[in-house]
Order: sequence, then structure tokens, then C-alpha cells
Amino acid sequence: MAQLAAASAAPCALLALTAFSGAPAWACLLCFTSYSERHRICQIFAGVEGPRVEKCEEAFSDAFKGLQDAEINYDERGHLHDSFSQITFSLQEIASAQGSYLVAFPYAAKKMQEVIARLKKVPACVPPCGFQELSRRFLCLGCYSKVCDLPLDCPIQDVTVRRGDQATFSCTVNFQLPKEEITYSWKFAEGGVRTRDTSFFREMPRARGYLARIRPVQPTHSGTFSCVITHDELPVARLYFFLNVTGPPPRGETELQGTFREVVRWAPREEEGVEPWKPGLGELLAEPGALTSGNLFLLAAAAALASAGVTVLAWAFFLWYFSGN
Repeated sequence: MAQLAAASAAPCALLALTAFSGAPAWACLLCFTSYSERHRICQIFAGVEGPRVEKCEEAFSDAFKGLQDAEINYDERGHLHDSFSQITFSLQEIASAQGSYLVAFPYAAKKMQEVIARLKKVPACVPPCGFQELSRRFLCLGCYSKVCDLPLDCPIQDVTVRRGDQATFSCTVNFQLPKEEITYSWKFAEGGVRTRDTSFFREMPRARGYLARIRPVQPTHSGTFSCVITHDELPVARLYFFLNVTGPPPRGETELQGTFREVVRWAPREEEGVEPWKPGLGELLAEPGALTSGNLFLLAAAAALASAGVTVLAWAFFLWYFSGN
């Protein structure tokens, strides 16, 4: 504030220096200050009412005018609002000290330009799909926010697997997801259909998590699998995997086995679903962030307990063996 007050005594050449090298702060001025606040500042500078106040208000807008398409990180709105509040208070102090608004306004706009340049940048939109909330930006021209203009539906990924092998689907996206309240749901369009039409899909309640697999793959699994990523019950992205099953039937399949399958078809069928991922200990330890200090302590404790158990059993066997002799 001391720097801003000192600017009121600077020569008017400062006005030409800062009269604006492309500043996006003008539109932001209208978003983060009210008309009554701006009018009050000019009343202090130029008098209660009259042409001098109108001239001051025009100079106020001109000083902050420049690039009107400023875009800032949506999460930085509070920071920018606080900075404008500080600038407004400083201008009131300068006006009360009978400073010149012809110098104070351009200097204040220059300081706001520096504040905007230091704000956290908006993450870039990552194509080709998804509702990317963390890339939401605030537009000063219009005082509204928007997200990336991308569809929810991602392109279909083709997966070819031989009959009897395992098919794995990974429901992941290239952009950052919120850290909490993320859920995954799976659907299937059977009959070898390659589609993104939601009317073809049926729910697969047994499938959970971002990673799913089918084993062994059979021709009946040919079709499109869909994974819906949801945040706070709102869809973030819909991924599609078309599974193409190839290869002949396994060797040794006899006519009796075919007849047996026909008989089994009369029994009630369990609802078909994608098998959830059940990782082993090695897979869990390979996951990023698995070897935390707490997990290492638990592993060490388990190893020590197992070693103590083996020692006690060996000592008991030793005492039993020699007591018999």
C-alpha cells in the first residue's frame, strides 16, 4: 500500500508507461468490484457529484481496459477477489490524501496485472473426452465459468483375445480425477455389437473398480463393454471396449461335453459379469505408494511373528525328542 500511495506523487509519464500493454484486468474489475465501490472512489477523488465524477469513472475504466478475454483458474477466484478488495481500499486512501487518479488508476491496474500473472495456471484440457472439472476456468469477460468442451463418451477401444485366454479392461483416463467420491460401473452390449448406444447395454453389478477381467474368454463375451466413471454421482467419462473373440474351440471338446452344456442351459443361470480384480500380495506391493512406512512396519511385524513361531515350534520339538531319549 505504501508503494501505491507513493505512486500518486510520480510524474504523469507513468501513465504513458503503464497505459496498457495488453492488460486483462478491465473485465475482471467489473466482476470483482461493484459499481457503488467504484463510484465511491471517484466521489472521494473528484467530489460528490457532477461532471468531474463522470470523468473519473471513465478514467477508472480506461485504466483497466485491455484484453477482455482473461481466463483464470476457477479455484483462484477468491484470491483475485481479495486482491481487488485491497486495491479498492488503497485507492480510497489515496483519494482521501488528495492524490491524482490519473496516476493512481493506471498504477493500480498494473499491480493487478502482476497479481493475475502469479495466479495458479489453468490445467490444459486433455482430449478426446471427459468432464474435466479440475480444468474449469473463470472468464472475466461475462463473469462466468466453463469447462473443457469435450464429449463424455470416449472412442471405442478394440480388444482382440483368443478363446480361452483372459481379457483385461482398464477404466482409466489421461486427465486428473478428483481424489474423492470416484466410483466405477460396468455395462455390456452382447451379441458382438460394437456400439456406444446406451440402449444396447445392460448392467453388470458384479463388476467393481477401475480394473476388470474376463477368464476364460468365450464367444458369448464378444461385444462392447462400457465403464462409467462417476464423481459425486455425476458422470465424468464413459469408456468403451469392443471385445473380439478369435480362435477355434479348445481341443478335446467332445460331443458328450456339448450335450452336457445343453443340459446345463436348463438350469438357472447366474448373471454374467466381469470378474473384479483380486490382486495378490506381489501385485499390491507393486502398486505406487504401497510401501508406506506403516505398511513396512506391518510387514516387519508379520515377519518377526512368523520367525518367533517357527523358533517356538523347533524348541518344542527339540524338548520332546530328547525327553523321549
